[in-house]
Amino acid sequence: MKASHSVRPVFDDPNLVSAAGLVPVLRLAETAGLHDLLDEYLSVDSPAATVKTACVVAGMLAGADSIDDLDLLRHGGMGRLFRGIRAPSTLGTHLRQFTHGHVQQLDAVNSRLIAGLATRCRGLIGDSGLVLVDVDDTIGQVHGYAKQTSHGQTGQAAARCSWCCQAVASL
Repeated sequence: MKASHSVRPVFDDPNLVSAAGLVPVLRLAETAGLHDLLDEYLSVDSPAATVKTACVVAGMLAGADSIDDLDLLRHGGMGRLFRGIRAPSTLGTHLRQFTHGHVQQLDAVNSRLIAGLATRCRGLIGDSGLVLVDVDDTIGQVHGYAKQTSHGQTGQAAARCSWCCQAVASL
């Protein structure tokens, strides 16, 4: 049997939603205070920083691992499920504004979000009161004078997955 090369599947139905599981997850994050915490603690100089940061978190939860992959938020019926979806280029511009200080601000958001989730999800935090988040980091070579890098286990200038992993892990 051979695949037909003359038939091309098209997924253009405006009601199609590839990541409907984001609805309950983002609703839980919102009730746990994600947007309020971002408003309070994140001072990045970007218009609608809270909405854009939430878009990046949602995209990563849906499997995006690059700026271009964040376009999955704009496919099919996603715009009918969520408000404030931004284009990948807009989100990339937003992320380029982040400094190490903004990463620390997101760490503060992360710890408070976990506390908010614990009040809504009984048993999230065990008897010890500690939450262990194990997220594998990605190390890749980076280029450019303005990049914040470290020389880690590979000996190359590398960037680690930083605030985004913390934000996703807390959801």
